[in-house]
Amino acid sequence: MRKIIVLEHISLDGVIQAPGGPEEDTSNGFAYGGWSAPYSDETIGTALAKKMNMPFDLLLGRKTFEIWAGFWPRHADEWPGVNPATKYVASNTMTSHEWQPSVFLNGDISEKVAKLKREQGPDLHVWGSGNLLQTLIKHDLVDVFWLMIYPITLGAGKRLFADGTIPAAFKVTETIVGPNGVILVNYERAGAITTGTASL
Repeated sequence: MRKIIVLEHISLDGVIQAPGGPEEDTSNGFAYGGWSAPYSDETIGTALAKKMNMPFDLLLGRKTFEIWAGFWPRHADEWPGVNPATKYVASNTMTSHEWQPSVFLNGDISEKVAKLKREQGPDLHVWGSGNLLQTLIKHDLVDVFWLMIYPITLGAGKRLFADGTIPAAFKVTETIVGPNGVILVNYERAGAITTGTASL
């Protein structure tokens, strides 16, 4: 069975929109594209490179796929695994693309992703894809959140956890703190929420 691993740059107030550059995603008037750039450092970069070099396929929303399709085929030396990885794309409008191998998913995305998870193959990495993420979270399809948390609040923008987030418990299996204040945390699903009385 394959795991779905969500990898995101995220602000303290939960925003994941356009961390990479000013023109990445300006929808709804978002004015802070590229907000992660000033916090780059070697510690987080090394951890990110290690994750990117593991075996994976990609599960992407259409907008993220289109952004990546315009970039990664011309920058294969920076991330050798991204072009040969199978790209599963959630879209009701796109059915083919020259960036291959690509498989397009339409209709009931949650059902099709659940089927993908049951198949043999590398884990499915989700980057960006804010709208797709809401479907995955709502249907409890995410196994791991691999988050790079930045010391910044943005006030507005697409958030990782929006309406439809289900109650769930997680365990921390990795934590790295970069010199510029970025905290990398790997959260893995740990069953249902348990409650109790806190002691002082």
